[in-house]
Amino acid sequence: MKRPLTPLPLVALALAVASTVLPLGATCAADESAPPQPAPAYPPIQTTPLRTPTFDLALRTDTQTLAHLSPLGTTGFDFVPAGREAERAGDGYVHIGDIHIRLRTPGGDWRDFSSAHARRPLAALPGGRGILAAADITASLGAGLPLRVERRWVNDHGVLALRFTLVNTGAVPVEIGGLGLPMVFDNIIRDRDLDQAHAQASFVDPYIGRDAGYLQVTRLNGQGPALLVLPEKDTPLEAYRPVLEARSAPAGDIFTDRSPRSQVSEGFYDWTIASKGFAEREWAKAGEQWNVPTSFTLAPGAARTIGLRFITAPSIRAIEDTLVAHQRPVAVGIPGYVVPTDQTASLFLKAPSKVVAITSEPAGALRATAEAAGHGWARYRIQTSGWGQARLTVAYADGQKQTVSYYITKPLDRVMADLGAFTTTQQWFEGKGDPFHRSPAILSYDHQDHRIITQDARVWVAGMSDEGGAGSWVAAAIKQLDNPDPVEVGKLERLVDETVLGTLQIADGPHQGGVKKSIFYYDPQQFPGYYDPSINWKTWTSWSRKDAEDLGRSYNYPHVAVGHWLLYRLARNTQGLVHQHDWRFYLDWAYRTTVAMMRDAPYYAEFGQMEGDVFLDILADLRHEGLTAQADEVERLMKARADHWRGMKYPFGSEMAWDSTGQPEVYAWMRHFGYQPQADVTREVILGYDPAIPSWGYNGNARRYWDFLYGGKVSRIERQIHHYGSALNAVPLFDAFRQNPSDLHLLRVAYGGMMGGITNIAQDGFGSAAFHSWPDMMQWDALTGDYGMGFYGHAIAAATYLVRDPQLGWLGFGGDVTPQGKVIGIVPRDGARRRLFIAPAGLWITLQEGHIQRATYDTGSGEVTLMLDPASATQPVARLMAETTTTSGRPYAVTSGTLERGGYTIPLGTSPVQVALKPR
Repeated sequence: MKRPLTPLPLVALALAVASTVLPLGATCAADESAPPQPAPAYPPIQTTPLRTPTFDLALRTDTQTLAHLSPLGTTGFDFVPAGREAERAGDGYVHIGDIHIRLRTPGGDWRDFSSAHARRPLAALPGGRGILAAADITASLGAGLPLRVERRWVNDHGVLALRFTLVNTGAVPVEIGGLGLPMVFDNIIRDRDLDQAHAQASFVDPYIGRDAGYLQVTRLNGQGPALLVLPEKDTPLEAYRPVLEARSAPAGDIFTDRSPRSQVSEGFYDWTIASKGFAEREWAKAGEQWNVPTSFTLAPGAARTIGLRFITAPSIRAIEDTLVAHQRPVAVGIPGYVVPTDQTASLFLKAPSKVVAITSEPAGALRATAEAAGHGWARYRIQTSGWGQARLTVAYADGQKQTVSYYITKPLDRVMADLGAFTTTQQWFEGKGDPFHRSPAILSYDHQDHRIITQDARVWVAGMSDEGGAGSWVAAAIKQLDNPDPVEVGKLERLVDETVLGTLQIADGPHQGGVKKSIFYYDPQQFPGYYDPSINWKTWTSWSRKDAEDLGRSYNYPHVAVGHWLLYRLARNTQGLVHQHDWRFYLDWAYRTTVAMMRDAPYYAEFGQMEGDVFLDILADLRHEGLTAQADEVERLMKARADHWRGMKYPFGSEMAWDSTGQPEVYAWMRHFGYQPQADVTREVILGYDPAIPSWGYNGNARRYWDFLYGGKVSRIERQIHHYGSALNAVPLFDAFRQNPSDLHLLRVAYGGMMGGITNIAQDGFGSAAFHSWPDMMQWDALTGDYGMGFYGHAIAAATYLVRDPQLGWLGFGGDVTPQGKVIGIVPRDGARRRLFIAPAGLWITLQEGHIQRATYDTGSGEVTLMLDPASATQPVARLMAETTTTSGRPYAVTSGTLERGGYTIPLGTSPVQVALKPR
């Protein structure tokens, strides 16, 4: 969720949510505008330049930590924050090459040791073949350490490696329950404009997959090379633990870093090899970890060597091929790692060692059955039962173990029904006497306390607008697009008519159509005795009435436009669902809201909006309805925005320093106006922060790490799992894939993001803002927050894709595939059953009404046959559109129906109706 730029925004917000109970180790917001911390007195930094066949690098001469790491031959780019080395030189700043150890001896408590907390001189060790630098760093870990710790930087046959050897020098066994290697890459956006950030900064995504785990470090511009950090023997990526900011960490915690976490810096993490010591303390109340926490014991005199390897992949798309080339186990889940119980998934494995066992946790939740495959891949059919997180552990003959994390959901039609019911019952707010006229409404909800939120110091949360307050009613509305329920639609009609138009949207005067920032506000003089005295109302987040009624925040307008447009679609294409007004009324209000955004919120309208794709649908529907003057006006206004973006190298600005919100709408208008080079840049940038990783949490998870501040119950800077960015950023990637069906990477990431947006929905239908990825929580946030923006992305993108991959064969994304000779059948099981892409034909089939029961594709003739569901009381006809999206594809003709409003109207009957689409 976004907020206007204001003085001291994040510290003020931290104060506003100070009453929130944070788990041990939680951090509140850092102050981006506060003066930087004074640099400690430290001698001038000296470095030793080095080179491998892949990298130019440098080590500090005093600490032997990594000070510079660039791909060989590049200038102006560094994977580590080399330009900030001087300000990060003193004690308490972690670097690559540091180590964190938590250990205990028999009968003792856990004790912590950090090489970065209070540095001491190192004892140089002799070199040897391939040794770039070696030292005994025991002294820097502090007094009382019963180990000797040696570190070596190695050029191992051209590969840069970092190795530590831990030796028990005492007379008793030592259990190591916390072992972490700080991974410090340049994700710091502070003091950089967007062009500089995209050229210089990187983001890190983890595959927390034990022996097969790795980190991928990708540039913000999406260009190669990408950096991969791989484990050596005995160095599993068991957990990915945040290195907490020192000024907000619990007393006595020395596993910290002095660099501030904020919207302009996500902070750093430990590659955590052993985590049992954390699981017993800081994570004791957390949810299920990605892997079972472990420890290991060193007997007196025993030693263990751990190590990481640093390699490059030429591009993001080449990451998996690079892993294979370096003899790493690779897993590819199709369609991903979120699997409804009525769907069958596939898991492809390629590894240098044979699979000897695959086990499920919980037992029986995941069933893996071997199937025929080729091209070096082993293929397993994955079937699911139950609900929630599950994990497959793949054991290989060489002793390595790989984990793949899944999320099991109900069938998607049931998930849609659950969400619709919860938002329109448990979150339905109606009653006389609300002083802010929020009745009727769908308000934010606290799932932990099982209550509607009528008051919050962040007034938008209780005010039905901005993302943290609009999310729930937007989700309830867009759910009706493909799965309308008469009772729910009736409530939404009232909400739009009485509250959105009557209260939230200003419908008279010179600002007709403008949208307020919030219905709720703080005014104790007007409403004495109303406000909860236990809440801190003294921060910038508690807007006055004047501030709440401001029309200038463009991000609110798509929310309102979605409500109007949805009711237009239902009124136009169904019978007996919409009663308050006719379709013209709602389409007119969708149009007026679009124009009002450009008139009343011109500054923020320069940026891409979340849910901004709705404006393209409104434009298309205006044209289909023959409302040419209105369509021309919308197109004129939007072209001015697109022309502005066309002149920028990276047109993804927002009210934040960096964001993953604007890219989907920017991409959409670039494509609409034929600005393909800018659309291509946008697509690649999205891939830079949206990964393909064998985990339900990180696969397709568009980076977001600050919105818990604005819409969460536990409010802190933290990598969010499947915040709204995941599903929204999937939308342009789907479109890009339909233009280029040979690029399977696009579809995999897109489907991961779209389906990731379903994991937020609990078994009772509650939709959470996002999942807390830090291991001290590992659970969904208790507030609905801005989830609805993500569900919008899921709803408009939900589709089934039929694909033939040269290596993996016939694949179904969202549907079950049944090849029968030349005829390939597919049964859609996505949440809409109204959109189908036949990739070999480049054929994109969409329905505004009706549902696809099953389909076939004849690979010889190219003919596609659809079987549509029978008519229902509200849907007596189907409305079908067909488009060839690739330049090499042939146009298709629909053999039945009447052409009108850009599509075919097909009467439905009491039994399924067959429709043929034939290539011309």
